[in-house]
Amino acid sequence: MMTRIGYEELKDVMAYLEQVPFDVSRKSLYNASELYDGFNPAIESSYGDCYDGRIYSRYVEQGRHSRNVKELLARTLHDHSIHMALARFFMEYDHTRCVGILGGHALLRTDTMFREIALLSKRLTEQGFVMITGGGPGAMEAAHLGAWMAGRDAASLDDALEIMSVAPSFKDAGWLCSAFSVIRKYPQRRYASLGIPTWLYGHEPSSPFATHIAKFFENSIREDNILTLAFAGTIYAPGSAGTLQEIFQEAVQNHYLTFGFASPMVFLGRRFWSEEIPVYPLMEHLMQTGKYKNLPLTLTDDINEIISVLQAFSQQVKG
Repeated sequence: MMTRIGYEELKDVMAYLEQVPFDVSRKSLYNASELYDGFNPAIESSYGDCYDGRIYSRYVEQGRHSRNVKELLARTLHDHSIHMALARFFMEYDHTRCVGILGGHALLRTDTMFREIALLSKRLTEQGFVMITGGGPGAMEAAHLGAWMAGRDAASLDDALEIMSVAPSFKDAGWLCSAFSVIRKYPQRRYASLGIPTWLYGHEPSSPFATHIAKFFENSIREDNILTLAFAGTIYAPGSAGTLQEIFQEAVQNHYLTFGFASPMVFLGRRFWSEEIPVYPLMEHLMQTGKYKNLPLTLTDDINEIISVLQAFSQQVKG
């Protein structure tokens, strides 16, 4: 039985939920058209006026860790609806073919590694894998660009990179505009990729090349989803603190066989992962000494080797 006071409080909460600029009970994942609704590709500064920009502005204004109970409820309900939308996504796409590509957000579009990631993602997508990333710029954008350009030749990918080279960093004016220029020139509806960004890092725009976007308020939920959903393996491109966190988080899942299996952990960039940030020798040492178990490790510069490793694991799972 609800008291009158309780009823009035409920009415107050419902009124609050109705005025937030996001749908707390949405049924589907986002896409670039929805997130960037109101953005004028000819005017980079118009980002603040689009759907995503308005939500991010409110998020900062209310506090990244808001003490407003009603605001927290609104964010929680929104993130729950995204979870439900993800479940619907995997009714259509095979979760055993999902590959995570993780790496630094600061990777420039003009860097040779950016093209390498895009080419790898393109080829994996063409072979039936679904790319999953944190949905942001840098290595994440490269993965989604590759998936977007699947089915086209390498010359088309290079043309897309040339178009985007006017804004190498997400901090550069024209970063979003040039991405939309590529989308207009090379439209596609055949291949899917999943970006999982967060408004916690809302200063890093979500990649419009991701066909499906599961954007969360809670970063911890988002991080866990990226690694949990990458059933078919994770590829680590050069990165820094965030990428290192993801490496050890995935290592824990594999060590304990949290989901009943150990997915491939592939490190792209021999010198980077063995010298600049020597996490790969550490992983090998932990395996050799028995501190960690069940880590299917690969260190390589060869995207053909990566594809072979992931295909072999996929066949093993099917068998």
